[in-house]
Amino acid sequence: MADDTDCGCDDVLRDVWLFLDDEMNPRRRAVVQQHIDECSPCLAEAGFDSALKSLLARKCGGDKAPEELKVRLLTALRLSTTTVTPQGSVSVTRTVVSGSIVDQPD
Repeated sequence: MADDTDCGCDDVLRDVWLFLDDEMNPRRRAVVQQHIDECSPCLAEAGFDSALKSLLARKCGGDKAPEELKVRLLTALRLSTTTVTPQGSVSVTRTVVSGSIVDQPD
């Protein structure tokens, strides 16, 4: 996620789902809210994403992932190694594919 004070359109649009899900700290949320209030294109995108989120909740809200899938995903997340560079680039160096650990080039 961007620094709490970054509020360019790219930063806001990257974080719009976190904003809609109320999953950001209050300071960042206030910065994003102010940007959306003042920027018509970002307001339109946030409105579209909100409508999409509502549609997905209505159509898929009752569906639950099988317990086996949850276990596989948690295992994959625990076994993955993620590297974040000072420039903000992220690379996953290992991941789980069909139960096997596969090395991936950076």
